[in-house]
Amino acid sequence: MRPVARLHLGHLEGALRTWTRLQHEYECFFVIADLHALTTGEHDRAETRALVREMLLDWYAAGVDPEHCRMFVQSDVPEHAELALLLSMVTPVSWLERCTTYREWPTQPQMGRSPGLGLLGYPVLQAADILVYRADLVPVGKDQTQHLEITRDIAARFNSIYGEVFPLPAPLYSDFPLLPGTDGRKMAKAYGNTIHMGDAQPVMERKIATMFTDPAKVYKGDRGHPDVCPVFTHHRCYNASRTGDIRAGCESGVLACVDCKAELSTVIEAALAPLRERRSTLASDETAVGDILARGAADARVAAGETLARVREAMGLWTIARP
Repeated sequence: MRPVARLHLGHLEGALRTWTRLQHEYECFFVIADLHALTTGEHDRAETRALVREMLLDWYAAGVDPEHCRMFVQSDVPEHAELALLLSMVTPVSWLERCTTYREWPTQPQMGRSPGLGLLGYPVLQAADILVYRADLVPVGKDQTQHLEITRDIAARFNSIYGEVFPLPAPLYSDFPLLPGTDGRKMAKAYGNTIHMGDAQPVMERKIATMFTDPAKVYKGDRGHPDVCPVFTHHRCYNASRTGDIRAGCESGVLACVDCKAELSTVIEAALAPLRERRSTLASDETAVGDILARGAADARVAAGETLARVREAMGLWTIARP
């Protein structure tokens, strides 16, 4: 994940719930991708450093445990950047120019400059993030499928030139629903429609109270259509045992939107309260975040170093024996 914004419920349900399960089933590496935060050139240095800490706290709060996985900052493991450079030698520019983010750059009115090499080459860096651990599976959202496909293409091209070094990683999709934001669109910082994992209870309740609902249901008694209502989507995630009753009440008009939202606030608060407590415990220890990231980076450098040794050997690069 890029440390460019505070994490929200979409991150929690779409990724972190899966991560907490996977860490007990596989050898897992979870990367705070601060180098990727540089690709647009719009980052704030102090904010990026603060968001690195906030991201680690949110991961930990969700149950991602440093005793069962590696969590680290991308720039702390220089093998990521080295492998990205080596992979760029076999990656056609035409592949990169087809990537959606690069093609859409000129259409963004807030971007008053030409895209940099970092933006053009970010799929190569993303491929390096995956391939440097010779990963078999990558937990991704379905909107990230294109990025994983180009990773597979780069790995296959490298293997065809230099021999079998990399496995071709497969996607591992989350079973959790895609949670809409408070305005019904995808939950995202750019839309200002997020419910953050770290929101205090009054803030969270206020956001839920302003959520869009079925436009055809204005008053209690109006018949609603829960399948087009963002509030009902959240109920299906956090209040599954009650969705049948909520659907019936909405469709009949018996259940008012204000009451539906109040119940949603209650169940989301119950779900987030243990996370806030876990987060607070780690945040109270001034050195804990740094220690977790340092241990994770040290382990990651060992695994990444083994891959780089294979790559350098395959490419015939000069290697000096190191003690």
